[in-house]
Amino acid sequence: MLRYVLTFLPWIVFSVLSTNGEARYGAGAGLLVSIVLLVADRRAGRGWDEIVLELSSGVFFAALALVAFTVTPAPFGAYGPAVSVGWLALTAWGSLAVRRPFTLGMARRSTTPEVHATEIFYRVNAVITTVWAAAFTLSAVALALLLAFEPQATAALVTVKVCGLALPALFTVRYPRIVRARYNAARYNAA
Repeated sequence: MLRYVLTFLPWIVFSVLSTNGEARYGAGAGLLVSIVLLVADRRAGRGWDEIVLELSSGVFFAALALVAFTVTPAPFGAYGPAVSVGWLALTAWGSLAVRRPFTLGMARRSTTPEVHATEIFYRVNAVITTVWAAAFTLSAVALALLLAFEPQATAALVTVKVCGLALPALFTVRYPRIVRARYNAARYNAA
């Protein structure tokens, strides 16, 4: 679970520091955190497929920081939170489109090489990535609607942001256990 918190740390920092349509400091801080995480990940020996979201975060914050410090008014205005989560949705859906769910690399760290080659390993990660993609998409839409119609609804905005990360994270932890239990039960019943 800590790994997921670190993966989303640039987004958390951005979310905290980007207020009232001001994205400059949040984008700069998000970029700095992204760079630190990418360097730490590569030094720890993580492959590029293990850090897809970190790479995507770095690209997003580099582009946003460049634009935010050179364009006035700030890009996206009050819709920055919705756009940033939308970027995560595009990253997740894109990884599914190229049949490389972004969770595959992370999941390889906690499983054996024999498991990596199985179709079920791919399917579990495709389902998990789909849940993340759907959560990001729903969060982006909900944030855009809230920002358009109830921009002062701080509690609702925070709730959408937290649920948009916490619920798929919980699913990510639980779903492989459920699949493993079903698989073991089926093997036991077949024997």
